[in-house]
Amino acid sequence: MADFKLSAQLVGHDADVRRVCFPAPDQVLSAARDCTVRAWKRTATSPPAFEPSIITQGSEFYNSLAYLPPSPDYPEGLVVSAGSDTIIDVRRTTSAASDNAERLLIGHARNVCALAVVPGAQYIVSGSWDKTARIWSVHKWEAEAILAGHEEAVWDVLPLDPTTIVTASADKNIRIYDLRTAVAGEVQPRSTIYASDVVRALCQVPTGHPSGADFASASNDGVIRLWKLSGQQVGELRGHDSFIYSLTALPSGELASSGEDRTVRVWRGAECVQTITHPAISVWTVSVCSENGDIVTGASDGVIRVFSRSPERLASPDTLAHFDESVKSSSIPQQQIGGINKEKLPGPDFLQNKSGTKEGQIQMIREEDGSVTAHQWSMGQQQWINVGTVVDAVGSSGRKVEYNGQSYDYVFDVAIEEGQPSLKLPYNLSENPYTKAQKFIDDNELSQNYLDQVAKFIISNTQGATIGLGPGDSGGPDPYGAESRYRQGDDHGTSRARVLPQRDYLEITAAKYEPIFKKILSINSALVAAGRKDYSLNPPAQEVLATIRRRLEASQTVVDEASINLIVMMCTQWDYSDRLAALDLLRCVATSPATAKFKSSDFGSIVQVAVCAALDGIPLGGQPNENYAMMAARTITNLFKSTEGRRLLAQPSEGLRAVSFIDRVLGIGGQDPIGPSNRNLHVALTTTMVNFAVLASKEPGSVSSNIQVRLLTALARILQKQTEGEVIFRALVAAGTLITVIGKTAPEAKSLLSPIKTSRGRSSEARVQEIADECLSLLS
Repeated sequence: MADFKLSAQLVGHDADVRRVCFPAPDQVLSAARDCTVRAWKRTATSPPAFEPSIITQGSEFYNSLAYLPPSPDYPEGLVVSAGSDTIIDVRRTTSAASDNAERLLIGHARNVCALAVVPGAQYIVSGSWDKTARIWSVHKWEAEAILAGHEEAVWDVLPLDPTTIVTASADKNIRIYDLRTAVAGEVQPRSTIYASDVVRALCQVPTGHPSGADFASASNDGVIRLWKLSGQQVGELRGHDSFIYSLTALPSGELASSGEDRTVRVWRGAECVQTITHPAISVWTVSVCSENGDIVTGASDGVIRVFSRSPERLASPDTLAHFDESVKSSSIPQQQIGGINKEKLPGPDFLQNKSGTKEGQIQMIREEDGSVTAHQWSMGQQQWINVGTVVDAVGSSGRKVEYNGQSYDYVFDVAIEEGQPSLKLPYNLSENPYTKAQKFIDDNELSQNYLDQVAKFIISNTQGATIGLGPGDSGGPDPYGAESRYRQGDDHGTSRARVLPQRDYLEITAAKYEPIFKKILSINSALVAAGRKDYSLNPPAQEVLATIRRRLEASQTVVDEASINLIVMMCTQWDYSDRLAALDLLRCVATSPATAKFKSSDFGSIVQVAVCAALDGIPLGGQPNENYAMMAARTITNLFKSTEGRRLLAQPSEGLRAVSFIDRVLGIGGQDPIGPSNRNLHVALTTTMVNFAVLASKEPGSVSSNIQVRLLTALARILQKQTEGEVIFRALVAAGTLITVIGKTAPEAKSLLSPIKTSRGRSSEARVQEIADECLSLLS
């Protein structure tokens, strides 16, 4: 069977193309991060050419797409799209961007990252970040059932037949549902397949496939797994070097996949028979035209590409040559390839004298000018294909990257979730990858599931670099010991740098402002409707709220007392059940010196405001809300950002108030603990304790011995009770820093010996064991 070759390039999107559909040979549909959905109509057949029209123009990213086939009411079919605005948009393929949608389906609470049409075209199934999949009736245009049981985002949905739906989730599970078992509009999974990694993509395996599989899944580990509906794994397809984002089945019985290694791979049985490298960073999506077997891809460069096996549908010779040259001229970061010893690489003669052993095999060649090129073996063409030039990392030449007014060795664009903008991850080589990954997760309020993969992403993309450092310049120890972390190629015998005492204050400031302000306005509307004008926001107050939002979104400090007064009122005067968004807003402005200096006539300092908002006003018989406690802890943490905030917390009364709050949350003193298994709450608490420890270390006498002792008691409780790695890590950093302040001979310091050993034995993470060892060495 012939190889796929480029048929057409569809240029028009201004950002990553996240989803494509290929419903007919003369029509391609696409959804992209430029906030548009486009329909591409074929205008010429040899060579093929397509003209676009924008059928949906929104203000949010589109990242999921499906096509409802023609019906008597809609003879041209319907385009179904959705994204980060949570609304599923249904409209005609001939619609203009200014036209109204045929239907808007509302129900999901977060990004809709997957759409599919159930066989028979009577239902649509959607998957979302809100941890649900939903079934929508095409006749009623409303939700018929919710597929429950997911613990994280649902990244893909696969209808196998009119009653069987398979879902893929970030919770590392594949669930199979029988729609006939719905009870009160909810369907529980009939079975669950436990995967070894988060599952990103699914597709049905064609009948007659040698494996006998019913469907395939793709995971973050770059492996495609073949499954029976019984849960039996019957095969694995290995070849991708990174995340796989999309899967599809071809009419030929083959499978096609696309991923972060910038390739589309075609699989016949268990063998990869073709690798198509793109001149892009990521190939987000691949889809097939069932009528002629052509495939279409969408990539991070905003270009849609059609590939065909038919000679009649190939692109012009000039277009083919330009595509090959684009791939050939691609720059491949050296850290993506791994360690390369240029002196040991073969020269260009290797390509003429040696053949590859498998499809997609990569061989590095040292060119005559000293550059290194990457060549990929094509089994179909029986030759090596130049797929790019290996270049040094950004910083290996000493260049820095500016981000938010600071210089970094790297600023990565990280696409964590479907349908969301790439998140900026600034990184210096003097930082600990795991600590930076944790801060990235905390700042962007991401699932803890991402810790390892973000850290590994940082490590793999900074291998071997020594940016900005001379042979004798260590740059000083970073806060959490990046210098001590093992990197491939490091000498295991090198002694690790000490990281205690911690010297930098930490903060938890990043926020998603849209849902915060949307919730506040929603609560205010309810107050107005209930006639509660005493605590609702009048028009001037709403203008103050709008000003707060504008300043926060512009990364400007909130400085006026009216703004802080308004936030305090909402935190303390609104009903207890309505305070979360206001508390979230309070911790966002806590970094401001004006917030630290604020005094409420009713509640006192901002520390007391935060504590009262979290613990006072609880309905009779109710319990403190653990998320309110988390926001209060984050508020106290962020006060350390300003000099005024540190002065406030250095006051004995305010320090004791903060420590008493910590004791209350942990249940020290006899009351039940608040949120004992809430990981985000305990990260916030331990971050607050790290900052108190830094204050005690950097400004001797600023934290009283009484507060230090109470902090050590609280830390001992955490080290004995908690099992989550980041919580233990931060607790150990705080404990170790305080040990350097009070001295190893102090009884309170010695009392930590057992808790530290306990926490070390409980965690398998190297960073936890290393910092525990350093704490123990301080006590020896």
